Amino acid sequence: MVRRPLGNHHHGPDTLLVSSDTTQTELVTQETTHLRDLVLGARHILFDFDGPICRLFAGHKAERVAGELVEWLEGQGLQGLLTAEERVHPDPMEVLYAVDRRHPRSDLVVELEERLTQEELKAVPSAWPTAHVDPLIRTWAALGARLAIATNNSPQAVRKYLDSRALSACFAPHIYGRTENLHLLKPDPHCLNRALNALGAAPHTALMIGDAPTDHTAAKEAGVPFLGYARNERKEGLLREAGVGCVVRSLDVVLGVLRGVG
Repeated sequence: MVRRPLGNHHHGPDTLLVSSDTTQTELVTQETTHLRDLVLGARHILFDFDGPICRLFAGHKAERVAGELVEWLEGQGLQGLLTAEERVHPDPMEVLYAVDRRHPRSDLVVELEERLTQEELKAVPSAWPTAHVDPLIRTWAALGARLAIATNNSPQAVRKYLDSRALSACFAPHIYGRTENLHLLKPDPHCLNRALNALGAAPHTALMIGDAPTDHTAAKEAGVPFLGYARNERKEGLLREAGVGCVVRSLDVVLGVLRGVG
């Protein structure tokens, strides 16, 4: 708050600063209230995997995996399937999507998906846990919430990672990930709907936590409230641009709400 001597009726930049600060405070208060409502109102929690739970390719780099998938295609004489941009894309999922667009549900897609699954499994030992997520998961489970994973990653990789962190019991058997039907991946709500059906949950009793606009779209299509997690400013910007109303930069904030100190 900017203080001025009594009787000062100046309406210059300082006045704008006070108004801006007040507006910002109101926005923060509104979002804090929204966060508490989302967290405390949810009985079924659907987590995306790569992002909110860990950085899967922190050590086993995604760029290298994408490059190896491209090299394999070239070794099959299929380099013409990809555009120049797709051949250098750093996300291996984009390589898979590109091939599926040209040869949907083909044996080629099945083979490529299996290769990606094997690379995700190799990535698990060097994955970085997202800060505060392990105690968040355990606290939510201890409070009686039902938890599930809804992801575009391989369910095999998810299970291997959860086993490595002794978190499997918090989710089992509710892990819903990539299948050979790539058109059912997020932003399609298929994996969320599978989770809701298996949990016997109405959409409004659930909460989806994701770090990408596709997560938000899938949640909206499924009728599930959404909480955005952004590990950096770029990720937050993408979520805000997609219309996400509540975004946290640390899951410690969510844990604080559950523990009654948020």
